[in-house]
Amino acid sequence: MLILGVSLLAACTSTQDKINDETLGWSAPQLYEEARDNVRSRNWSTASTYLHTLSTRFPYSSHAQQAMIDEAYVLWRDDEPEQALVVIDRFNRLYPNHPHADYMLYLKGLITFTPPSAFLSRYTGQDPSERDPKGLRESYEAFSQLVERYPQSRYAEDSQLRLNWLVNTIAENEVNVAQYYYERYGYVAAINRAQVVLRDFSGVSATERALYIMMKSYEALGLQDQASDAERVFMQNYPNSEYLTNGLNKDGKWYDFVKPSSWFN
Repeated sequence: MLILGVSLLAACTSTQDKINDETLGWSAPQLYEEARDNVRSRNWSTASTYLHTLSTRFPYSSHAQQAMIDEAYVLWRDDEPEQALVVIDRFNRLYPNHPHADYMLYLKGLITFTPPSAFLSRYTGQDPSERDPKGLRESYEAFSQLVERYPQSRYAEDSQLRLNWLVNTIAENEVNVAQYYYERYGYVAAINRAQVVLRDFSGVSATERALYIMMKSYEALGLQDQASDAERVFMQNYPNSEYLTNGLNKDGKWYDFVKPSSWFN
């Protein structure tokens, strides 16, 4: 792996040096047009090198800002999501009021919404809510900012759809962790995780399981007053809950009966 990494680094350096040599004396429009030609040909790596050269060599040109926007997209398509996010964050710091700031937020949301592990889930059967929630929360933050700041953006409607999915998935992640602690007798930790769902994600489907875990955890701790209060709320909202008869079904998973999101089909 180390040899492969060194080889890839050498190849990238060689490409950058070659383009630097070839483009000495080129104007910003020339560099941009060459980059666009490579984008049209889907030569993502070469295109990103031209775009980076442009924004570095002509940072104050009229093409520099657009070059950064294009570079972020091209890096994403070239399977370099971390580098793409670096470009996006730098762009947002430098040009917070840019006319295409909404697109950069949208792109950031897309990149963190579909990390490499998401694509593997279609083959492994892994539930998205069982992934590390860091990327999901970053995606949620980006789409939330877009919808709040740019409600008329062409990307707002799709961002809202993704937000709806993310809210449910992040909540399910929290309640999965709560159940993990509950099944290992970590009742205080289970209660804390369940409370996150009830506090931050009111109304989502995961609320039912979160309330049940909280109720049973209080019972296990011998905190009868809290257990009775949790039971009262649970019965008011879910009087016919299957958890009352089946408990926490270890063999079933919540996503077996929830229609998968189209983005993960």
